[in-house]
Parts: sequence; C-alpha cells; structure tokens
Amino acid sequence: MSGILVITEHLHGDAAKVSKEIVGAASVLKGDIEGPLRVIVLSDGDDGVAKAMNLEGVDEIVSVNIGSGHFDASVYEDAVIELSDALQPSLILFGHTANGMASAAAVAARLGSGYASDIIALSFDRGQLIATRSAHAGKVQQDLVFPNKAAVVLTIRGATFKAPEGAGSALITQQEVSAGKSHTQFEHVEYLAPPETDIDISKAEIILSVGRGIQSDDNIPRFAAIADKLGVTLGCSRPFADAGFLPKAHQVGQSGTVAASCKLYIAIGISGAVQHLYGMKHVDTIIAVNKDPGAPIFGVAKFGSNIDALELADALEAKLALG
Repeated sequence: MSGILVITEHLHGDAAKVSKEIVGAASVLKGDIEGPLRVIVLSDGDDGVAKAMNLEGVDEIVSVNIGSGHFDASVYEDAVIELSDALQPSLILFGHTANGMASAAAVAARLGSGYASDIIALSFDRGQLIATRSAHAGKVQQDLVFPNKAAVVLTIRGATFKAPEGAGSALITQQEVSAGKSHTQFEHVEYLAPPETDIDISKAEIILSVGRGIQSDDNIPRFAAIADKLGVTLGCSRPFADAGFLPKAHQVGQSGTVAASCKLYIAIGISGAVQHLYGMKHVDTIIAVNKDPGAPIFGVAKFGSNIDALELADALEAKLALG
C-alpha cells in the first residue's frame, strides 16, 4: 500500500479551507510516504471543487460523481472504502469536522486500519508515521504510532497546517463507485444557513471572549461595548451561544468557529473546556481572566489574572470613558 488520499469537504461548490490545509500537511509527508498524493472529490459532477483543490503538491485529483453535492456520511464512507480498495493508500486524511468525524472512524473500522483524531502535527521517524494530538484538556501532547498497520486514517484539526499557496498541475481523473446509488435511507431536503452576521471569528485578529464567569447575560452588553470601543471582535463560549444570549457566529470552539487569524485572544470568565481550547489555544498571545486559579484556560495563556470579571469591566469602562 502506498500514497495518500485527502478527502475533500465542500459546500455550495466551494472547497473547505480545512481540506486545502490538509493538502499542505500531506505535502510535507510525500518524501516519506511512497506513492502519489491524491485528492478525492465526491460531488454531483461539478468540476469547480476539483479545480479549486488543484494545489501545489497534489499529483492527482479523483473526481467521483455520487449524484449529489451534499454530504451523506454513509455514502462518503462507502465511496472511500471503494476507492481505498482500488487505490490502496497507506494514509487517508479527513478534516476534524462534523463531516469528517461522521465518516472517518467508520472507514478506519471497516479497513482495519490505524486511526486517530484531531491531529495537530505529523512527522516520520525511522520509517514510522507519528501523529500528534492534544490530551488532558490541552495540557499534554501525545505522539501516536500505528505498528503493524498497512493503512492509517486520521482527522486533521483545522487552522493548524498551512495550505499551499501555489496552484498545482495535477491530473484530474474521473472514477465511478457504486456508493450513493443504493442508499435510500436519507434524502437531502435543503441546507439551512446560519443567520447572516457581520461577525467573522475566523478572520478576527483580536478577540475579546466572554463566558459564564461574567455571571449573567445581562452583563454581555457591557463587554460588547468594551469590545466595540477597543475595536476588537466579541466572542463567547458555547453556553452563551447555546442559550441564545449571543448569535452562534460569536462562538469560539470546536462546535463554533476556530479563531484562525487571531493574534491576541482575551478570555474573560472562560474556564477553558477542551471544546473551547480547540478554537483558540493556537493563538500566540492569550490573556486569561478567571477567578479560579486552577481553570484550564491558564494552561494555554501567556498572561493571566484572577481578578473578578465584573471588577475588570468596571476598570475598563472607567478607562475607556464608557457608561
């Protein structure tokens, strides 16, 4: 078995950013893994996504018409199994996303391959693939190896690897699979887009995020005004978004948005659950404010304080002449 398969995610004809980042991760391994780097595009036959994934380092793009441009976990699973049987890759890469997690583990189980999720680094040592992931709420990193496995399936964390900047010259081929032709359990009705908003956590360079430590949703306007006065983006942890106190677009984390472009992250009243850390722990400068000195957020913060969140708000409002 040889070569790498990258499974592309796409929506409305646009390739997902994480899929392009995975190509960048896979390109680094090409010198250690024999065989081609292939990008798999499962779609309704539209070649726009295939062209968008023609990036530097890609040897071949395999376009597969599954009769739909929408994601279906069972169809993707069957299609990747068929393609794996035909192409015999040694490494299969998915995004660590809702779609990727819905099919990657099942693919690994059926292939009997090695499997690991939420990978943040890849390397080779003595001819052996090493996949690195975080553990224990981001306090440690694990290096995983896969002895006696002919193939390995991994999900790759977004906003971790750099996507290739240059265009590629990959051959685009067409391949047929039986997946999608016999599945009748599900029918895609429509895609419900989130409400439009002018907030884009993924592009914000400075984010001030609030969590349950600010005590009440009644205090959100205070921090929103502070963020506005400072000219930064207001973010939040999952409980505030789930409760409807702030739109989902403000949520930072695994089930929200990764702060991919952030350079300064200010976490106020956020304990640092692993789902939240997923979206911001990579930021170079993190300032954490939490009354609990044992809060996990301090494990990734560069600067920290145990001041009460509302006392901080009082001081900032006075300094910024708010209120």
